[in-house]
Amino acid sequence: MSTELLSESVAGAVVRPGDPGWDDSRLFHTGIGEPDAVVHAASVADVQAAVRYAAAHDLPLSIRGGGHSAWGTVPGGVLVDLAALSDIEVDGTRVHVGGGAVWGAVAEALAPHGIALSSGDTASVGVGGLALGGGIGWMVRSWGLASDQLVGAQLVTATGEVVEVDDETHPDLMWALRGGGGNFGVATRLDFEAHPLPALVHVELTASVAPRDLLPVLRETLADAPRELTVTYMDVPPMDPSAAPGARIVACWIGGDPDDARRALAPLLALDGVTEVSCGVKRYRDVLAEMPGYDPARPVPGFIGGNTLAPILDDGLIDGLARFRERFPASVVFLRSLGGAYGDVAQGATPFPARDATWFVMAGAFDVPGADRDGAAAAWQALEARGAGVYGNFTVSTSPDVVAKMFDAETTARLVEVKRTWDPDNLFRRNHNIVPA
Repeated sequence: MSTELLSESVAGAVVRPGDPGWDDSRLFHTGIGEPDAVVHAASVADVQAAVRYAAAHDLPLSIRGGGHSAWGTVPGGVLVDLAALSDIEVDGTRVHVGGGAVWGAVAEALAPHGIALSSGDTASVGVGGLALGGGIGWMVRSWGLASDQLVGAQLVTATGEVVEVDDETHPDLMWALRGGGGNFGVATRLDFEAHPLPALVHVELTASVAPRDLLPVLRETLADAPRELTVTYMDVPPMDPSAAPGARIVACWIGGDPDDARRALAPLLALDGVTEVSCGVKRYRDVLAEMPGYDPARPVPGFIGGNTLAPILDDGLIDGLARFRERFPASVVFLRSLGGAYGDVAQGATPFPARDATWFVMAGAFDVPGADRDGAAAAWQALEARGAGVYGNFTVSTSPDVVAKMFDAETTARLVEVKRTWDPDNLFRRNHNIVPA
């Protein structure tokens, strides 16, 4: 593919195989991509030019914000890197964020104003990708999804035009952007309504309690917990030097008194085998994890499993998760509490599935030598069947089958209509794709 015309039409760098900086340009957090060219967009006009070029040459188009998406490793096409479009502007509680910004930078920029947004867990994750796909994070029970805070966007459409989107100008498109992913254009700016954050308490507990004894207490603790509390549970094997093995509960409490957080977690702290490692006030930015970049010399093993949004963390699901960890020693189980503000949004008000879910559930076995791949896949499918939908941002699969698990028939039909209007030729297909057919 010749990209000379592309180079002539953009101000930012266009990097091709063999060019200086090629390996750095095609590096993602999840691996190494093989695009035909990488456009380092210096402006919205560069994004427009890249979109028009890809459309004219019928080339797949990928968009990179933070670079955590599995779609970055799909070969071919034009990759548009938005890293330079990372401005963050604050106007009261209204926040305007460039499409290439990452959540760590947003948290840092908002802290002096005493406000924050419900983001993901990781500082280097891109704002655009997370928010357009929903966005479950530390403030989900208090403020909902990242997409629930989205009030507008600047979008480069499949024709290369720039449109301003909000509930008044393009209500159907605005609806689709709150969880329908990158199917409808390139978000070069996202507008959010932020929330006051006076202080934040971060708590870390270790647990030597058996999951069948611990998780029911965790479930009951969160069933009537204040919305200020969100928790995660993770049980990991001793195979990663950057993560301590065993079971760990991490909690965030919106407030400035560690004892308030302890009172909310009292049933867990009362269990023999649950130990408080730390409990204190932290900056929101410091709660967000730092994920190391991809190291070609130490590739991350594959993951055999998935995620589901569970209406109830019942005893059967708990037993299934416990058996999964017992059967597959090189595996991980991860839970995050939902409910609260997440459930205040009516199903169908946004594309995001399973608003009645109270827990996000993930489990998977690492694809290491000797792994029982078929057994792990079958065991996960049985667990997934207990849930009510899949969170697309947290799957590493690029299979089109995932879309049917993300959206119900009514939501899919509505997304298809929006797609037909704004991207009838399916230029934006490197995603959990809504096919305009």
